[in-house]
Amino acid sequence: MGTVIRNITFDCADPYELAHFWARVFDCVVDPQFTPEDEEVAIDPPGNTMWFQRVPEPKSVKNRVHVCLQPEVLRDQEIERIRALGASVVEDRRNPDGTGWMVLADPEGNEFCVLRSAAERQAIE
Repeated sequence: MGTVIRNITFDCADPYELAHFWARVFDCVVDPQFTPEDEEVAIDPPGNTMWFQRVPEPKSVKNRVHVCLQPEVLRDQEIERIRALGASVVEDRRNPDGTGWMVLADPEGNEFCVLRSAAERQAIE
């Protein structure tokens, strides 16, 4: 018998605001049952659930685990959309031949990557 990921959890200072950022990234909604005062807030993007839980300490080092996103649109187009939502660039790992990825951080500094779309992968391979 195998196992599955039930949800992915982010420790953060403001679960409500961070959940709204990620809901915009995934084009889903934050359930209206959650309020800004809640210690935990969840969203349900396609394929998984993401929890955001309030912790007292700030983020202090690089994430040891991170999320990798594969957009349906072109990678660079998605990077610009997510940056407009409030993400910041951590490291540009894109290569001149179109391979590679971009490391971004959400508004609380949690790193994540934006990879090439499936169409971009097929065009290069």
